[in-house]
Amino acid sequence: MLRIEPNPAPDHTWEYALYIPHDPRAVTVSRRTLRLILTLHGLAHLADLAELLATELISNAVRHTKGPAALRVRCTGDILRIGAWDADPTPPAPPLRTATEDAEEGRGLALVRSCADGWGWHPLTSSGDGGKYVWCELAAAA
Repeated sequence: MLRIEPNPAPDHTWEYALYIPHDPRAVTVSRRTLRLILTLHGLAHLADLAELLATELISNAVRHTKGPAALRVRCTGDILRIGAWDADPTPPAPPLRTATEDAEEGRGLALVRSCADGWGWHPLTSSGDGGKYVWCELAAAA
């Protein structure tokens, strides 16, 4: 029998990466995997918001690029970082300050900006050939 017990110590650091194909179904897989990870680490109270943010980040990676992507989740002390890597070095579109109620796209990063404690992006190499990493952070304290 395998028993997994989360380590709730505030200085405990852990990290996961889920590499996903260029497939819209990967968004659901990423969201469910994230909920499982957070539950196992005693952070189930963050699952709903973290899923929403991860959905936006991974959806952008799948929708706006042509290659593979990855969901990365890291907890350091009391900061939970959720990120999406994709192979396209093109910067993400800036978040819209306003969007109409019936807009079908363009609100994702604005939602991330509004709901997360911080967010950003960076290229993964100085030449831009390693893609980009778009991330957001949540305070992980209960």
